[in-house]
Amino acid sequence: MLVPAAFDFSTSSLQPPPESFETQRTEVSPGVFRLGGLDDAPDVRMLVGHCAFVANDARLLVSLLPQLVHVRGQGRLTTLVEQVNGETRADRPGRDAVLTQLLEVLLIEALRSSAGPTASPGLLRGLADRHLATALRRMHERPTHAWTVVELAREAALSRSTFFDRFRREVGVAPMEYLLGWRMALAKDLLRREKVGVAQVAARVGYSSASTFSVAFARSVGMAPIHYAREQRNG
Repeated sequence: MLVPAAFDFSTSSLQPPPESFETQRTEVSPGVFRLGGLDDAPDVRMLVGHCAFVANDARLLVSLLPQLVHVRGQGRLTTLVEQVNGETRADRPGRDAVLTQLLEVLLIEALRSSAGPTASPGLLRGLADRHLATALRRMHERPTHAWTVVELAREAALSRSTFFDRFRREVGVAPMEYLLGWRMALAKDLLRREKVGVAQVAARVGYSSASTFSVAFARSVGMAPIHYAREQRNG
């Protein structure tokens, strides 16, 4: 299970534990903790880790991911988890370097596994469709272009109606709604990271005027871009 933007979380069983259940956490080995009686057979084992994107546009990347990725029944992923578990417990030379590589592959494999036809609609599912992936890449590459559904359908090599219905089914929103969301994600990233004016941000995300951009931004984000920038920098 991946939670792309979690700052805090908790887990619980479907059935509440008995009142006598011991919840004190005991570290039984470096980085390994036990809840409950040390001599009791474990009911569940959990391997918990944290990944951080070091790129400048990390927030932008995370904003495009689903809120929750739940994968089950994937043999390749199970093997990777077992390798991470074994490497974590072992104290061998190069342990940190090996874990870094394994976790990167684990993340990629988990995202791959969540992009199948049974996944929830979203970007990953859209990118798994070769026709829609082309249109999505064009929007990502050229956010300032005045895209239309007809143009995007042409890029995807689909008819307008087929493209529109397929995009909404796989991605979860209409093409123009997705484009708006992408532009707003770029705008928020610019306002957060760079000291640029609203007019400059508007031009860099495809709006011909600052006022039109400000109206669209406020409608999407809930506040004017200048207030958003001030709040992010002061926060």
